[in-house]
Amino acid sequence: MAGEKILVVDDDQGLLTLMKVRLEAAGYQVILAATGEEALARMGNTAPELAVVDLKMEGMNGIAVLEQLLHMQSNLPVIILTAHGTIASAVEATKKGAYDYLTKPFDAKDLLRRIERALEVRRLRGEVERLRSLVQERYHFDHIVTASEKMQKILCRVAQVAATDSTVCLYGESGTGKELVAKAIHVASRRCSGPFIAINCSAIPEGLLENELFGHVRGAYTGAEQGKRGLLQQADGGTLFLDEIGELPLSLQVKLLRVLQEREFYPLGAAQPTRVDIRLVTATNQDLAKRVAEGKFRADLYYRIHVVPISLPPLRERPEDIPLLAQHFLQRFSREMGKAPQRLAPETLQQLMLYHWPGNVRELANVIERAVVLATDGVITPDLLLLSGTEVSSPSHAQKVLTLREAREQFERTYLVQVLTLTKGNVSRAAELTGQYRAEFYKLLRKYALDPGEFKAERTGG
Repeated sequence: MAGEKILVVDDDQGLLTLMKVRLEAAGYQVILAATGEEALARMGNTAPELAVVDLKMEGMNGIAVLEQLLHMQSNLPVIILTAHGTIASAVEATKKGAYDYLTKPFDAKDLLRRIERALEVRRLRGEVERLRSLVQERYHFDHIVTASEKMQKILCRVAQVAATDSTVCLYGESGTGKELVAKAIHVASRRCSGPFIAINCSAIPEGLLENELFGHVRGAYTGAEQGKRGLLQQADGGTLFLDEIGELPLSLQVKLLRVLQEREFYPLGAAQPTRVDIRLVTATNQDLAKRVAEGKFRADLYYRIHVVPISLPPLRERPEDIPLLAQHFLQRFSREMGKAPQRLAPETLQQLMLYHWPGNVRELANVIERAVVLATDGVITPDLLLLSGTEVSSPSHAQKVLTLREAREQFERTYLVQVLTLTKGNVSRAAELTGQYRAEFYKLLRKYALDPGEFKAERTGG
């Protein structure tokens, strides 16, 4: 418990006293207000993380207070307290932006659970937005495109670890975005003004890789007429990203370990060491623990780089991101090629959802780029995707068997993403298409932490 401030607004003095006792016992700071006017005045002097507001009060009622609170602090979660006879009014309050409502008399444990959940959603969204903002500023991405709960939690962890200097090891299949996450860690860190240096350890022959990493002094070998600053020295004061760290030769693993332990190294031919201040981020698509067991990776180096492991899920495990990413790449490549905006035929989106994506997000980008090149009438049809039939999802590609509840929730979330993509974030239209009242539809959006603004037509990015 972080001691978050909670504003409680109710004209029942007994309830105010009871709420203060219960919430302070749970570790929260409590701000009490007996009227709406008093609540708004207190908002001017403090910034609560959450508000609990009674619906029926003398003078300014709960809905009016809600509207004013959200006007002053738009991201404030507000829980409405209501009697059984005024549930319809509480539903109306959710339409106006209330996070949740609770009927009196309420269970204290239920209230604390709802408060904790609301604060967690607020924290998660805040961290994600902070990271998105930082990435956009440096790399011109308007958004890290995702609707996946898995990815949102990962971005939250990325934001947390970025504030430290801890070594990070990113795990994930090829094309899952490991370098993008590494850049995000750098941008969100205190080293953001320093260099970000990346190298793929599997792409350079062993004899050249040592020179690339450590550099050399003049005369180190025949033909070395000038000295060369290696990537370690170039990354001084910033971040060094070693992709495919599992392919680093054993001879270089020993030297890298010394760099991590001593913060110094010897360029080829040098008599004196060079000191460096770097933050190391590594990535691999292999099981490093297995490589250690096989004698192909040093155990001492493994423990040095495995301080904060972060695993990025493959695209097939976050299908709700496929419509968003496809639309994102569609807009991007149409714009870059100077073509009129393209659209996906419904059967095309279905084909994209069924495909297994062995190349993950990178493959999806390539598929959409190729389709935009081939499109002639503004509509991306399935034949333009040129997908391999052998990679369409089938039982052989199935992951662990989901429980019925998990399967329903996965379908429901994916369905909502598809509808929001189709309606470009128009909640009224989406609710109409799904046969839901707006309030019910908003409740589903809150359940899955989906923001309609993510799906707006004008949303762009790279």
